[in-house]
Amino acid sequence: MLFGEAIRVAMEDLGLSVVGVVTTGEEALVAVRRLRPDVVLMDLGLPDQSGLAVGKAILEEWPEAKVLALTALNDRAAVDEALRLGFRGYLTKDTPAAHFVNSVRSVIDGHIVLPHRLSPMGGRSQVENDAALLADQLTPRELEVIGLLVQGADGRTIAAKLHISVSTLHTHLRRCREKLGLPDIKALTVFAARHCYLEISVTQRALTSKRRHLR
Repeated sequence: MLFGEAIRVAMEDLGLSVVGVVTTGEEALVAVRRLRPDVVLMDLGLPDQSGLAVGKAILEEWPEAKVLALTALNDRAAVDEALRLGFRGYLTKDTPAAHFVNSVRSVIDGHIVLPHRLSPMGGRSQVENDAALLADQLTPRELEVIGLLVQGADGRTIAAKLHISVSTLHTHLRRCREKLGLPDIKALTVFAARHCYLEISVTQRALTSKRRHLR
């Protein structure tokens, strides 16, 4: 609880509002249902259950939530599992306060944050990391949809170019938002537009698929 209060003070001092601090997984689920925060800082070392399990339950109930794992351990396996479950990143408790708050702001803006030493793609920039993660989470068709969205095409134009119905397009967009934890089309467009490697990612996946087929 002392750590939670320290984080509250640091975040409020730097302009972020903290709507609640709890100590157990059960309290976290109740608080999220009631408060609907933009970001949930989920301690993986909860006294009553796994923080990963609680984060998963939150995302299943409320996909719009951005859950950020928090732990004292440098555990690569935990990083991989958190990302697989849809967490928006991972911070260790020794992270300096200013960087901690900046990381939370990055998550609010739609980015994924990871300690560099634990990044599955260490050595790349944050934009490259985000783009690669985006490519891993979305299908080639979903990447085509948001690629056209970023170019400014409207729904009917996208549907016509991809030879799909407007209803199918809406399904693709909904699935994209759910996978990336984004609340609406505007947020999806902004998130995708930040990734200058999006078209490269689409091309690379298409080439990979062709090579596998040829084999």
